[in-house]
Order: sequence, then C-alpha cells, then structure tokens
Amino acid sequence: MGVKMEECKIKNLYNLDETIAKELLGKFEYPWEVLPEINDFILEIGPKLDPEVYELKGENIWIAKSANVYPSAYIKGPAIIGENAEVRHCAFIRGKAIVGNNAVVGNSTELKNVILFNNVQVPHYNYVGDSILGYKAHMGAGSITSNVKSDKKLVIIKDGSEENETGLKKIGAMLGDNVEVGCGSVLNPGSIIGKNTNIYPLSSVRGVVPANSIYKNQNEIVEKK
Repeated sequence: MGVKMEECKIKNLYNLDETIAKELLGKFEYPWEVLPEINDFILEIGPKLDPEVYELKGENIWIAKSANVYPSAYIKGPAIIGENAEVRHCAFIRGKAIVGNNAVVGNSTELKNVILFNNVQVPHYNYVGDSILGYKAHMGAGSITSNVKSDKKLVIIKDGSEENETGLKKIGAMLGDNVEVGCGSVLNPGSIIGKNTNIYPLSSVRGVVPANSIYKNQNEIVEKK
C-alpha cells in the first residue's frame, strides 16, 4: 500500500486516549473495520461504566450525569453520551452511537453507528452515519457523510490506483483528529480525511485526503504551510 493508505490506519488518524472506545479501536488496523463492532462494544462496556458518573436512561442508553441532553432530543440505544457532552434540540441519535466527552450534537443532527471522539462538534444540521470522527473534528453546518453508494455496491476505499475492498455496504467518513469540514460539504462513502486537514465549504469529497492539507476541490489539494 502507498503513503495514503498508510495514513488510513487508525494509529495515524487518531489519538486513542481521547475516546472511551480506545480498547475497541486498538484491536483493528483500519477504522472501517470497527463499524460492525460498535453495537456489541457499547453493550459490553455500558454496564461497567461508573454509576457515579453515568446513569442508565432507558434501554441500553448510558448518559453522563454532567451531560446536557435537551428535552426534544431523541436517543435510541445502544448509546453512550459522555461527560459534559451536549445533545441539542431535535437531535436524533438512532443507536450504536458513542458521543465523547465535551462533544456537541446539534440541532437536527442525526447520528447512527458512529464513534465521536472527545470534543467533536457536529452542531448544525449534520448527518453522520457509519463514521468515526477524531478528537476535535468539526463538521460545519449542513455538512454530511453519505454512507451508501447510489448503486448499493460494497464500498471500496480508493487512493489513486490503489483499492481496499472493505466488504461493507455502509461506510460514511473517517475524520482524523482536528479535521475541519466546511459548511454544506458532502463526504462520499468511504472518504478518509487525514488529521489536521481542512475541507473547503460546499466540497464533494471522495477517496483519501492527506493529513495536514487544505482540500479546495478534487484536483486542488494543497499542503498546509
């Protein structure tokens, strides 16, 4: 595999100390391999969470006592909402979701089968499905992860001439630590964005975007100075 596929590895995308799912992620080489395991992992660790910190709210829903969940938000289990997290009005968490400490899930944002590391922000009209967002990753208003190809075929991670067959029909995006996604962007199925990279607003992103880059369009990706 080339340099970019090397960047796709979990060890190069994420600081695992910034998620309650460190043990799970540590078992795999690539982040998309984690997606089928999120459900069972939550069911495994949820009952073991410190009852002084977390409360069981409904079926398989563990919410930190310090978290702020607005009355109109809907959460389906299994789910874990971390310490000091904020789940705002009309947020829709469809299950299989880990929301990290100090994370923000905003107005009308929808989550499904995801891991949000600590301090992630998806604050306005976002859809995040079958995705993993690294520490301090931020998605601008209206930006979404598209998690199913239009032809419904299995997702293949593509890096130029290199391909990695995932065997999965549903993969959204893998955002490294400190990624900034501009408003109104679409991250197409299997997008991998390296840490510290910025995506211009209204972008349509495919494939692998290197770390420490500025993505202007598919043909103009520049290294940060």
